[in-house]
Amino acid sequence: MSGIYIHIPFCKQACHYCDFHFSTSLKKKDEMVLALAKEIRLRKDEFTDETVETIYFGGGTPSILEISDLKILIDEVYKNYNVVENPEITVEANPDDLTEARIIALSENKINRLSIGIQSFYEEDLKLMNRAHNAEEAKKCLEIATKYFDNITADLIYGIPGLTNEKWLQNIQTLLDLNIPHISSYALTVEPKTALQQFIRQGIVPQPDDAVAHEQFLMLVDTLEANGFVHYELSNFGKPEYFSKNNSAYWLGKKYLGIGPSAHSYDGINRSWNVANNAIYIKSLAEDKLPSEIETLTQTDRYNEYIMTGLRTVWGVSLERIKTEFGENMLHYLLQNAERYLADEKLILENNILCTTKKGKFFCDGIASDLFYLNLEE
Repeated sequence: MSGIYIHIPFCKQACHYCDFHFSTSLKKKDEMVLALAKEIRLRKDEFTDETVETIYFGGGTPSILEISDLKILIDEVYKNYNVVENPEITVEANPDDLTEARIIALSENKINRLSIGIQSFYEEDLKLMNRAHNAEEAKKCLEIATKYFDNITADLIYGIPGLTNEKWLQNIQTLLDLNIPHISSYALTVEPKTALQQFIRQGIVPQPDDAVAHEQFLMLVDTLEANGFVHYELSNFGKPEYFSKNNSAYWLGKKYLGIGPSAHSYDGINRSWNVANNAIYIKSLAEDKLPSEIETLTQTDRYNEYIMTGLRTVWGVSLERIKTEFGENMLHYLLQNAERYLADEKLILENNILCTTKKGKFFCDGIASDLFYLNLEE
């Protein structure tokens, strides 16, 4: 099974922490939808032997599009690809776009999953991040959405300057009270060239505190696990049967197509990515050209990527797979470098699977980088 990701590069306004590719101008919206549809058609031969299990609209802000625009793109996938009977079709949405009429219209199409960017239920946090919605809209849209959608995920951000532990627990509890079955949660990260970075440099906003973020992460894990959620990936928690099929496919190394400017694709051997420029993307597709670059992953790349994704997930890193795909030497290398983390109880080895423990999960990206191999001869 494989997935198709469709990047919608438009937002009403720029969140201060965001470094994704998007534009706040909708002047080229119609041209962009036509270009996305054409890329879907042009790339169908890449998936002739694949079955599409998931379609995911990310961004940017996909909910900024008209329902008719989303329908055009979904129909284009169905016309050109082999799609399973009940695919997971997700649309990322912001609360300010989710009026009851819009939610009903979304539910009356093939879309069956909403990913709602809540981030916080507190006005001061939303203003600090320059979110387009307010606290009232955040809660109201979820109350309405649960009437029409069973499969909903909501995003929360922790480690926000000024976010107390008490307020953080209340953010989590609000989602629990609404019976949201999947929660994605991330630490506020200061990305280069963002407004947030500039505000911190100017002393307008305090630097996020890593110790506070770690404490709030542990509170998140304990609270959600106590309420029946499975912590199946570093930033993702789902009730049984509600794991994201789209994201799980990425972490398990399945193939996917990335449609749209800045979108990435992976076929098991090669990785490609589209130009992160709306005008160039639209012009190229008008000329029936794919504005992308491609690289063939080396054995080192594939090993390191598997270590990174595996340690982030509940499925861990299979020693048998390491041995089979990369050889005895790489298995020895991995185990040798993992020793200190096993001794420190940040990693655990059970049933030939190497996993991060609850203690180690927050640090899994750093642990993975220490287990990377840099000089494997091809």
